[in-house]
Amino acid sequence: MKLTSKVLLAIAVLFLFSFNSYSQVTDGDGNTYKTVTIGKKVWMAENLNVEHYQNGDPIPQCTDLSEWAKLKTGAWCYYKFDSENGKVYGKLYNWYAVADPRGIAPKGWHVPSKQEWSDMIDALGGDAVAGGKLKATTLWADPNTDATNESGFTALPGGSLGFENTFGYQKMAGMFWTSTETTATTAAQFYLVYEDAVVFRVDNNKKSGISVRCVKD
Repeated sequence: MKLTSKVLLAIAVLFLFSFNSYSQVTDGDGNTYKTVTIGKKVWMAENLNVEHYQNGDPIPQCTDLSEWAKLKTGAWCYYKFDSENGKVYGKLYNWYAVADPRGIAPKGWHVPSKQEWSDMIDALGGDAVAGGKLKATTLWADPNTDATNESGFTALPGGSLGFENTFGYQKMAGMFWTSTETTATTAAQFYLVYEDAVVFRVDNNKKSGISVRCVKD
């Protein structure tokens, strides 16, 4: 029987999935996350969902758009303030929580810098193709272009709470903070979209609420 190119690709993807070696890390709240090695770093394969800094201090939850817009300190929310979204996509954090010296990541971990994200993307073949290798194969809107998740990163389309104070892009985009500040009001983020395999690099307003992944020290 002659195998088509599509069948061969499917077999190759299944082979890669079967050899993704997941480990685990637990945060201070007892949440457990899958982890995966990509390039030379160990990354979370799930979105951060913690409510306390490493020292036990709470990261305040915000449930009001007008209050969120005023914040210049760390905070988190659920997409559209619905806790059901948190069960799938984790929490959305502003950059002030990411930058807080008390540490938002599990002990022994940190929020990756722009350079660490760039190194990971380079290890997956560069901006033009890495998005497909990072995206989960479910939960994204159609067509979820070139999504294979061969990296094991399982990027989710958690959407955002934009600095203009509106929720949007769930199932369409996965947006992730870096620890890198770019101006007094912005920080670097990376994002993936449902209709492309590209990884996009932009600056985002620090007041925006987006997802966080962490990397091992």
